[in-house]
Amino acid sequence: MEPAVAGAIDCDVHPAVPSVRSLLPHLDPCWRDAFVVRGQDGFDAADHPFGSPLACRPDFRPERGPPGSDPERLIRQAVDEPGVRFAVLNCLYGGQLALSEPMATALCRAVNDWIAAEWLARDPRLRASILVPPQDPEAAAAEIDRLAADRRFVQVLLPLTTELMLGKRFHWPIYAAAERHGLPVGIHAGGPAAVPPSAGGWPSHSVEYLQVVGQTGPALLASLVLEGVFDRFPRLKVVVVECGFAWVPAFAWRLDGHHERLGGEVPDLKRRPSDYLRDHVRYTTQPIEEPERPEDLRWLFGAIGWDRLMFSTDYPHWDYDDPRRSIPIALSQDERRRLFFANALDTYRNLDPQALTATDRTPAR
Repeated sequence: MEPAVAGAIDCDVHPAVPSVRSLLPHLDPCWRDAFVVRGQDGFDAADHPFGSPLACRPDFRPERGPPGSDPERLIRQAVDEPGVRFAVLNCLYGGQLALSEPMATALCRAVNDWIAAEWLARDPRLRASILVPPQDPEAAAAEIDRLAADRRFVQVLLPLTTELMLGKRFHWPIYAAAERHGLPVGIHAGGPAAVPPSAGGWPSHSVEYLQVVGQTGPALLASLVLEGVFDRFPRLKVVVVECGFAWVPAFAWRLDGHHERLGGEVPDLKRRPSDYLRDHVRYTTQPIEEPERPEDLRWLFGAIGWDRLMFSTDYPHWDYDDPRRSIPIALSQDERRRLFFANALDTYRNLDPQALTATDRTPAR
């Protein structure tokens, strides 16, 4: 491993719930009985079927169960071998997508307790996001309040696409709770089947999906900024996860231009939209766009801001980015420090900077 990335913080690792039976010990009796009697399962929210080559790199696939469901394999492959110091677990589970609000709340709560018992208790390098039901913001806020004191949870997790855009006041109790506890809100690509991933509807192919899903990131940020979320919650931080980032500079320029001409529609906005993006929003690196000319990627990092990008791998999926070789440009010591761990430490208050080695913590001269 290159010394420059020793102690990298991986901001997007995906554990998988083997089946709903794994959650039964963490469900109230009424829900436990309901799932057993109904034989309900299949709540995983991953984009690809478990047997698909796109769901997992071949060498990451467990002998049994869905990709990411074996804690020992995940720790060995995603933490030990690449030398990751902290891995933030983002469990994508269908509780966030259920049509029944009480069912969504029960499943999110059970997943959080399962993550704490089966994963976080196993290795101090693992951290996790609090799964909350966007269908019921008050219940989501209560779940944040319940778990915020457990410092192994470092952020709140929402899906990128929801029935109501995430800037709407309907969702504000979630942001109020997150801000109250100093937790950022991670917003991960994906969402309910009822909501298409593009403004034009549903794509036919995976390659088409991967292209059009890039529309949802700009829609999310426009909603958060123009609906006034960051004015109402001035200490809130948002992490846009697994949505790419090459679109960010052009989006910010375009949004500033529209605001300059049509800002009368949002008179309560106190600053330019790009100012809110700079102060409140961070982006994970995977999937990283790789232009033909490497110097263009360096320009892109600078245009977004070296302090606003956080490294991620997307383990165990097929497009996993290894921290030892995934950035295709030469980086200075300070650039590596920011990208691989310093920005994450600034964003996630529950990560302990003292856990990094003295070399890792030393800024470039």
